[in-house]
Amino acid sequence: MATAEDSRAGGHEETADPPGRLDRIRATPAGRLTLRIVIGVIGAALVVTGLIMVPFPGPGWLVVFAGLAVLATEFTWASRLLEFAKDKVKAATGWLKRQNWFVRIIAGALTLLCAAAIVWASVRLTLGIDLIHEARDLLTGPPLST
Repeated sequence: MATAEDSRAGGHEETADPPGRLDRIRATPAGRLTLRIVIGVIGAALVVTGLIMVPFPGPGWLVVFAGLAVLATEFTWASRLLEFAKDKVKAATGWLKRQNWFVRIIAGALTLLCAAAIVWASVRLTLGIDLIHEARDLLTGPPLST
């Protein structure tokens, strides 16, 4: 943004962007505090929801990263954490891409095994249903009587 002094010195005069809605809110101490609280609550809710979703099929990590991105708009620690997490995900993805097919299959199988164990434990603890026992009963069928 050019100042009056810059334009007198021969610089090009730029038009100042009109303040956005968030800038107007941040202009007052009460608005700044309210915005930080609202952003903090929304971001924390997204992170917690995403962490709950992580073990299950679906976009758990995507929601966690979205929550960190929301938090990063107001908190520098969240911005640093988001950059750290993105770097680690890129490094892990790059490492896995450099591996041969056998390592990739083992990594995928372990991921599926962990997800299945978490789903089994969650259903068992919350609903009291043993999915392994139910699957075994379904596959063997009812007992034959003579």
